[in-house]
Amino acid sequence: METCAGSRLILGEFQESAVINAAREALEECGGRPTCGFLFLSASWLPQINEVLDLVRLHGRIPLLVGSLGAGLIGRNKEAEGVSGMSLLLLSLPETKLMPILITNEQIEKSTGPAYWQMETGLSPEDVDSWIVLANPYAPNLERWLNEWNVAFPNAPSIGGLASGSSENGEKALLLDGKVIDAAVVALAIKGGKIRTIVSQGCKPVGEPFTITQADENLVYALGSRPAYQVLSETFNGLSDDEKERARGNLFAGLAASEYVADLKRGDFLVRNLLGADPQTGAVAIGARARSGQTLQYQLRDKITAHADLVELAKINEVEGCQPFASLVFSCNGRGHRFFGVPDHDAVTLAEIFGPVPSAGFFCNGEIGPIGNASYLHGYTASVALFCK
Repeated sequence: METCAGSRLILGEFQESAVINAAREALEECGGRPTCGFLFLSASWLPQINEVLDLVRLHGRIPLLVGSLGAGLIGRNKEAEGVSGMSLLLLSLPETKLMPILITNEQIEKSTGPAYWQMETGLSPEDVDSWIVLANPYAPNLERWLNEWNVAFPNAPSIGGLASGSSENGEKALLLDGKVIDAAVVALAIKGGKIRTIVSQGCKPVGEPFTITQADENLVYALGSRPAYQVLSETFNGLSDDEKERARGNLFAGLAASEYVADLKRGDFLVRNLLGADPQTGAVAIGARARSGQTLQYQLRDKITAHADLVELAKINEVEGCQPFASLVFSCNGRGHRFFGVPDHDAVTLAEIFGPVPSAGFFCNGEIGPIGNASYLHGYTASVALFCK
C-alpha cells in the first residue's frame, strides 16, 4: 500500500450534506484507507462542532483526527481569510507509527525539564522522527515548554501553529478525535515516513553580521564593540532608496541559529521583532533574550522579500528530492491578502512549485517550526510540513 492523501476545503456556514460530501471525496482521493486526518474549522462552526466531528470521522473513516480552530482556512491552491468553513486533509501513511500526546497547562507548570517530558509521554528520542504540534495561544509558558521539548527530542523537529479565531477566551481551541479539548498542546508523534519542513520568516539579512559584545536580557547594547543603535542606523542608511521605503516599520533582528555557520544567509537566522532603540544609551530592544557571543544581523521584511524567501526555501526541498504528496500549511494572521496584496499567496506559490497536492491548514496566532537544530515559536511566518514520497 502506497502513501496517498486527499483534501477538501468547504466555505460557508455549516451544512451537513457539504461536510459528508467533503469527507467522502477526501476519502476516495486518499485511497479509502486513511491513517489519520487533520481538520481546521472556523469558530462560527462551534455550535455544530460535535456533529461536524462525528460526520467527518464516520464518512472519512478516520481512525485518528487532530485539528484546531482557525481565523482563516487554507486548502489546495486556496486561502480563505475570515470566512466560515472547514479544511480537511486525510493521509494514508503505511508503515508509519502515530501517537497523539495531550499536554495540559498543569504539566507545563510542573515540568522539571526535558527528562520530565520523556517520562510524561513515555517516549524516548528514538521513538519520534518529527512532531505535528497544535497549541492553544492562551496557554502559559509555551516558549519554555518548546525549549524543553527540543532538548527532550533533539532530532525530531516540531512543525505547526497556534489556534486562532475563537471569539471566547481561547480555552478548548483544539480538536482530538470526536472532542473539542481544553489542553495547552496536542502533539502528534510521527515515527517513519519522510517529512520535510519549510519555515519562511519572510526576511532577508541586510547590512553585516556582528557579534553581540554587550547584552542584558532583551537589550542589546553593543555589536562588535559598537553601539547597537549606531549599527542599526548605519544599516538603514546603507539601504537603497527603494529598500528604505520598504524598511520603515519592517526591520527586524536576526539571531544566528548556529554559531558554526561561516557564511550566514537567509534561513540561518531566528527572526525577532525590534521593540525599540535608544540613541542615548545605544541600546536596541529585541523580542528575545540576547547574550554576548551570539551573532546578530538586522533583517528586512516586505512582500517582495517574503515571496522570494518562500520560493527559495521550497525549491531547496525540491532540489533535495522531496516530492510531496501532501502538505500542512500554518500561515501567520499577518500574512495573507493584507500583506501580499493578492489572495492565496502562500497556497498558490507552493502549488506552483510542488503541484496541486492535497493540502490543509489555517491562519495562526503564532507558528512553530525548526530553524537550525531547534524548533521555535514564530510570527509573520509560513511553517509548512511536506509529506514526501
